[in-house]
Amino acid sequence: MNRRQLLTAIGGLGLTGGSVLAVRGDLPVTTGGDSSGLPLTFETIDAPGSEAGDVSVPQADRPTFIDLFATWCAPCEEQMNVLSTLHEEYGDRVRFVSITNQRLGGTFTERDLRSWWRRHHGAWTVGTDPDGDLMAALGAGGIPYHAIADASGSIRWQKAGLTLSDTLRTELDRVLEES
Repeated sequence: MNRRQLLTAIGGLGLTGGSVLAVRGDLPVTTGGDSSGLPLTFETIDAPGSEAGDVSVPQADRPTFIDLFATWCAPCEEQMNVLSTLHEEYGDRVRFVSITNQRLGGTFTERDLRSWWRRHHGAWTVGTDPDGDLMAALGAGGIPYHAIADASGSIRWQKAGLTLSDTLRTELDRVLEES
């Protein structure tokens, strides 16, 4: 096992534990965190609302809602209903980007991700971050994990775990008003 494989395996163990904490709501909400190292660029896939290519996260032209998820994560599936509704409500005023750290290839393919995305009504940019660079930059300790960046690309709000639609609306509206 090489160093990268070992770090990925250890990170996966930490992610699983963080997911349990996130679902229980034990991870803190933070605002205005140090997001040094952003923006980062990720590969995107061809799926509903998403084109194959690259995306920079966060975007610098308008507020960006960042969703970190995995297809094996039950709370992430549940969160998709809220995100789909918010995406429809905010339209072009907020750029939505969902990123998974699942590695494509072998038993999990782009087709699997595309199928999951379609089943859960994803209609915005979806990309992959197999090395977990975005999780590290945000200091994410579990998934689902959400962050909102303002139009300049500064992270203004972030939280691990399921988040109610009213909370996300409040935070998105706050960032839109300040932009």
